[in-house]
Amino acid sequence: MVAGMDVFERLGDTISTKGKEAADKARNAAEILSLRSQISTCEEVIKKNYLEIGRLYYERYGQDPDAPFEKQRKAIQNARTGAESLQAQIDRLKGL
Repeated sequence: MVAGMDVFERLGDTISTKGKEAADKARNAAEILSLRSQISTCEEVIKKNYLEIGRLYYERYGQDPDAPFEKQRKAIQNARTGAESLQAQIDRLKGL
């Protein structure tokens, strides 16, 4: 009977060890998910602030033809002109 008890003890230890390993893996997976979410939040803050820097730069230097990023400045102006034209078409279609 002692040999049988030994088998059950080893089986119990194995089950306990595997359970702890599974719990650790689940905890690690949850922590990784949380950390990735935090990274995503940080990246959104960075993106938002880069956009704000660009907007402020454009407001300050947007009319200076010798400003750096001239290609982008012209692209913004062209896009704004295009958007205004498209909005005017929408307004005409709505009878405004």
